[in-house]
Amino acid sequence: MKQVKAIAFLCLAVVALSACSEAEEQATPQVRPALSIIAGPRESEPGSTFTGTVEAKLNVDIGFRLLGRVTARMVDVGDVVRAGDVLMTLDTTSLQLAVRQAEADLASAKAKFDLAQVNASRQATLLRTQATTRERLEEAEQTAEAAEATVKQKEADLTKAREQTTYATVVAQTDGVVSAVSAEVGQVVAAGQSAVTIARLEALDAVIDVPDTLKALQLPDTEYEVTLLSNPQITAQGRVREVAPEADGATRTRRTKLALSTPDKAFRLGSTVVARPIAAVATAIWLPETAIGADQSGGAFVWVIDPASGAVARRPVEAEKAQGGGYDIVSGLQAGERVVSAGVNSLTENQIISFTDEIAR
Repeated sequence: MKQVKAIAFLCLAVVALSACSEAEEQATPQVRPALSIIAGPRESEPGSTFTGTVEAKLNVDIGFRLLGRVTARMVDVGDVVRAGDVLMTLDTTSLQLAVRQAEADLASAKAKFDLAQVNASRQATLLRTQATTRERLEEAEQTAEAAEATVKQKEADLTKAREQTTYATVVAQTDGVVSAVSAEVGQVVAAGQSAVTIARLEALDAVIDVPDTLKALQLPDTEYEVTLLSNPQITAQGRVREVAPEADGATRTRRTKLALSTPDKAFRLGSTVVARPIAAVATAIWLPETAIGADQSGGAFVWVIDPASGAVARRPVEAEKAQGGGYDIVSGLQAGERVVSAGVNSLTENQIISFTDEIAR
């Protein structure tokens, strides 16, 4: 009997221990292995030198102020011009005819005005002898005033016609270099159409393309050292003056203009230059494609790992496609944070993982 009780007691103990073991297994969360990466700039980030060209800060488009046919072109691309130099002319036949017509109209108006004055003077003399009425005198005086106004109108028409003849000649308004010619002899140009473009030489820019990820190098007044590619001994200082509002869709770079400070004469328009930022290069955080997940609305997210507990937390980020693959993180993540680099679509919030000690490439 005692043996039966002992066996029963042992069975109950085994069952109790088994239940406790199962409870402990259920209470212990399942740890899942996962690959991870420390957020940071990739090693293959572009260097800190950028090739560009020298361009004029200001380009002036010059055109005719009236419709006409080009009869002469005095300049070619690359010519140095001074203010007042004649660049192009139009056919003036119709303009000269308009001047002659205006002169004839003015002569006719003056003759009518002289006649009206004589008539008014005659009526005034007759009124003193009571040979006419005051009404006829007033009518003659009004006719003379109208004739005088017509003379002034015709004088203005003649001045306008003569001025328009000057519009048939395009002259340079400033010193510079002809950078483009948009009209040829025999071509009919419209009023306001650009005929010649002049690049002014008092201010020059070095134009480069900076990767969109290098935000710090696109800030206003960021300093660069600009060197002539043909002669590295000749340098100039440049500051960021203007940055394109949008990045190029293919290269993901922004056109950046550097204002050159007192450049050497060797910095000619079109010269190839190399620009190096004086400050250190700041890069964007880079992650591989496998580390980026997408939610139902299309937004990007990553799983950030708590190094102490191994728990993961989902965090939305703003990401852009990077050159050479992967994504550049614009916002939402700090450098040095560890994120899951694979299997992002099979994790849950606060899940415990075991991660490897990887670093960003």
